[in-house]
Amino acid sequence: MRRRGRAAEALLAVALLVAGTACGSRLPESDFERRGTASAPAGGAPVRVGIITSATSPVGGSAFTGPRDGARAWFDRLNARGGIGGRPVDVRTCDDGGSGVGNNDCVHRLVEEEKVVALVATSALDYAGAPRVSRARVPDVGGQPIGSAYETYPHLYGIYGSLAPREGTPGWGGELYGGTEVYRYFKREQGARTAAVVSYNQAASAAYARLVTRGLKAEGYRVVTEQVDFALPNFRAAAADLKEQGADLVFDAMDTHGNAKLCEAMDAVGVQVTAKVTNVQNWTSDVAEDYKDAPRCRNALWATGSSRNFADAGHPAVREFRAAMKGTALSQWALEGWAAAMWFTDAARSCLKGDGDVTRACVDRYLSRDEPYSARGLLVPVRFERRAEPPATRRTCVSVARWRDGRGWVTQGGDMDHNCFVVPQLAYQP
Repeated sequence: MRRRGRAAEALLAVALLVAGTACGSRLPESDFERRGTASAPAGGAPVRVGIITSATSPVGGSAFTGPRDGARAWFDRLNARGGIGGRPVDVRTCDDGGSGVGNNDCVHRLVEEEKVVALVATSALDYAGAPRVSRARVPDVGGQPIGSAYETYPHLYGIYGSLAPREGTPGWGGELYGGTEVYRYFKREQGARTAAVVSYNQAASAAYARLVTRGLKAEGYRVVTEQVDFALPNFRAAAADLKEQGADLVFDAMDTHGNAKLCEAMDAVGVQVTAKVTNVQNWTSDVAEDYKDAPRCRNALWATGSSRNFADAGHPAVREFRAAMKGTALSQWALEGWAAAMWFTDAARSCLKGDGDVTRACVDRYLSRDEPYSARGLLVPVRFERRAEPPATRRTCVSVARWRDGRGWVTQGGDMDHNCFVVPQLAYQP
């Protein structure tokens, strides 16, 4: 099951970013790229994998590319060191253009024509081809849960795991579940008692704000709700009310642009909070630029997720990631793409033991094991259990970081594997 409703966060971001924009139905001319080692070493034929990314979607050129870039960096490094059992990984990438038609075209090309053994680090705005991937029994390793596909279909293994049956219906009877661990963390570790939730008067934004409000109330917070007009938002008025209400925390149901403007307004009226909490999609190295006009609020930014802080250079697996990404923008999604590629590699290596071959079925068996997977400590251990009923409560761990000018994202609350809580699981509809 996805931690803290990650699918809900991603669905919200997508709905807000593409509101009022129609997705195109054709792929760009540079839709398919080939990337990998030009000549195979003596160990054998290349192992072919595919990466589907909405790189040229209406959302923008870099919104979905982090997982792809992280996975590419892993495979480049792997091939430079001899590949998998002497076999290079031949990476085929496909830009689906952010449309369902384009996504189906990518699935057809990679799965049915190029016969990739697996998909890795998928980040698709509209994963319309997911049923075809599942029917072909192609393992999709470590994809981002931008929609509900990873809680719906077998053979799809999202980066955050799942407890759902995955028999063709999202979650349990069309409902997904998320925990309240983030709210519990700020209550226990930061003494927060009053939380504000700021949203647009737009359907997806308002729905996600209601989910956050439910979770906060379940943890005993006094909750202040603020709603601004989507077309003509008055952030200054909302910020003034936050100050009057004495909010300790500010959560939002808005896009990055809205977050930055809210922060500017909070600085302008003198709002001081314990934390302005954002999510994994905004956990990037671009904070100084994105929030350049809101220094006080910028230094109150906190991010939460289910993977180790990409700035935690004291951890050996993070150091390897950072070294491989040198010269490239860093983000939490890129680290999770790196972890997804590592996951596939570990599966492929297990297939080669005993003179076996890397097949779709073998990779799928590795992914569906009972054992949790942590990508050398980069992920909160990932599980796939297919429970018949959703749990009422669950022990869930959370990774937390805070932005500090001059230092970047600083890990908070100790090691994420021990920053854990037994919390209620709340239902929501994707």
